[in-house]
Amino acid sequence: MPEPRFLVVRLGSLGDIVHTFPAVAGLRASFPSAEIIWLTHPRWVELVASSCLATEIWPVDSRDLGSVRHALRKIRSAPWTAAIDYQGLWKSAALPFFGGVGKRIGFSSATIREFGVPILYTDRVACRTTHIADRNGELTLRADATKPVAEVTLQVADADRELVRKQLEEQDVARYIVLSPGGGWRAKCWPTERFGALCQKIRADLKLSCVINYGPGEEPLVAAVQAASGDARPIAYDGDMGPLMALLHGAQCIVGGDTGPLHLGIALGAPAVALFGPTDPARNGPYPPQHIVLRSPGAHTTYGRGDVPDPSLLALSVEDVFNAVRQSLGKTA
Repeated sequence: MPEPRFLVVRLGSLGDIVHTFPAVAGLRASFPSAEIIWLTHPRWVELVASSCLATEIWPVDSRDLGSVRHALRKIRSAPWTAAIDYQGLWKSAALPFFGGVGKRIGFSSATIREFGVPILYTDRVACRTTHIADRNGELTLRADATKPVAEVTLQVADADRELVRKQLEEQDVARYIVLSPGGGWRAKCWPTERFGALCQKIRADLKLSCVINYGPGEEPLVAAVQAASGDARPIAYDGDMGPLMALLHGAQCIVGGDTGPLHLGIALGAPAVALFGPTDPARNGPYPPQHIVLRSPGAHTTYGRGDVPDPSLLALSVEDVFNAVRQSLGKTA
């Protein structure tokens, strides 16, 4: 009997891919010799490769018709045991559908965000769990896996470790804490002036440097944090995926909201202090949940993309976050 051959679809983004790793690891643990082909956006190929879970990674840009046609030809060229769409969007569900995969597993309408998408699946899973990583695991179980999720060890290249070490050494940085003030939309981001004040306390009381991680378009955010940091002088970092992984892996702690770098740092084994406001940490928080999560008891869950910090985040003081950082480092407050 031939080994199973699975098509995994998770095109993006950073945090969502990280929260898909445990479910694909469950698939790999259940079918050690299976072929697992992962479809993802070209931007995330290096990230997916670091998990060592996929037999092959096929890049596809859903906004490029030529890229989509090429992916569909490849999908149609071979038989599949099943396709699992861990993303749940029209653009992801359409790939195995138009690729002619017979068994297509995805979320039911009770779970999915975009209306109507489940019509493209043959197997629709009504999830009973809360965290998105566990919900992904329920899709894995529908593929007849014996484990919904499993542990994942991400690989960091030695060359990237050495590059980051030299870059930090040039800035006179040895032991450091990574701050990730961005996060998709401002409503779920702690205020920049508080990140700046946190830098000052970390530098003065813990004698540690701060590194501000940021992505495309977040330069003003970094400038605002640095301006509020005074003589703490945090350094800004916007490295590619490999160096970013090396930076996060070497951090004493990472502090951030519901954002991709926070989840990636956790997957790499860094202690974390997660600052949550409108988004629900029970659904989107650290996974596994062995890290410090701060959220105001008065927070109301919403995924509306506001352009100012949610009021619940204003309830998290600099002192609250600093004490959580001390706790994560094993120090008493």
